[in-house]
Parts: sequence; structure tokens; C-alpha cells
Amino acid sequence: MKYVLGLTGPTGSGKSTVADLAAGLGWFVIDCDKLVKRAYLRPEVLEALRAAFGEEIFDRGQLVRGALAKKAFATREGTELLNKTVLPFITEMIKDEIAAAGDKVLLDAPTLYESGADALCDSVCALLAEDEVRRSRILSRDNITAEAAALRMSAGKPDDFYKNRAQYILYNNGDTAEIIKAFTKILTELGGN
Repeated sequence: MKYVLGLTGPTGSGKSTVADLAAGLGWFVIDCDKLVKRAYLRPEVLEALRAAFGEEIFDRGQLVRGALAKKAFATREGTELLNKTVLPFITEMIKDEIAAAGDKVLLDAPTLYESGADALCDSVCALLAEDEVRRSRILSRDNITAEAAALRMSAGKPDDFYKNRAQYILYNNGDTAEIIKAFTKILTELGGN
């Protein structure tokens, strides 16, 4: 019987670290960030983005992700518009991935609840971290300015959003051994490893 565990949380919380752990324990990992990159190659997604955000996010017909991010993350309304525009396409891609996966699936989705993809999950684990820890990770990972990192963080949901919805809450404030131990325990309970 297939079991789908959703993994979500704000940007910079360290979801990739625990997703890699799950993969190492035999879970099929669906990385929604990678699905988004694939979606941005689809003509119907590009047309939807053009209609929502205008021609200025394109250069010679090619999507400029930095321009899209600057526009989408400048306000909550912009972020909601991006989600409303792209998430239906991503949800269909997720369904296809789940159908093709084995019995243990980890759905790594930063916008799990916003997309409605939590309905595809048997349970959800939210990974949270202190703002300073998240900021440091984002700056290191994405090679962006502090201002751009602050925009991304402010566009996200507060911790209570996740705490009120997820069945499992983990804090990843830098103790790698502790987060690996805690997440391994959850995966073992759910997946029988």
C-alpha cells in the first residue's frame, strides 16, 4: 500500500537535507522545486505566466526567473498570483509522479498547503527553523542579496500556519545530527524500515 508523506516548511528550513535522508532510506522523493523548473519549460505555463505578470518577465521569449521572482515576491498578492498561476500545473505533475512511484513517497513541497497537494498526502511533516538560520541558508544556497532573501522570507507563511496543519513538526536550527535522528524516527515509524 502506497504511503505519501508531505514535507513542507518555509524557505531555508532545510527540507533538502531531510529529503536526501529519506531517499537514502528507500523513499521515492518528489522534489517540487525541480517540478517547477520543468513546468517553466512548458508552453502552457509560460503563457499563463505571461498573462499574469506581463511581458517584462521575458527576454527574447525566454522566461527570466529572477525578474519573475522579483515581481512575484515583492508583495503577498504577487506571491499568491504566482501560486494561483503555476500550482495547478504542478499539482498535475505531482499526481503523475505519485502514480509512478513505489510504496513510500516523500512529497517535498514548499507550497504543499497552498497548492492543495496536502490532500494527496497521508500525513505531513513541517520543517521549521529560526529566521536567522533560514536567512543564512538562503544567502548561501541561492547566492542572492540580503534584500532578495528578506523578500522571499516575507513572502512565506508564518510558523503557526504549519503548526496548525501538519501532523509532525520538526525544528532544524543547525544541529544536523539531531534533525537526522528525529526525521529518521518518523520515516521508520511510517515506512517500516
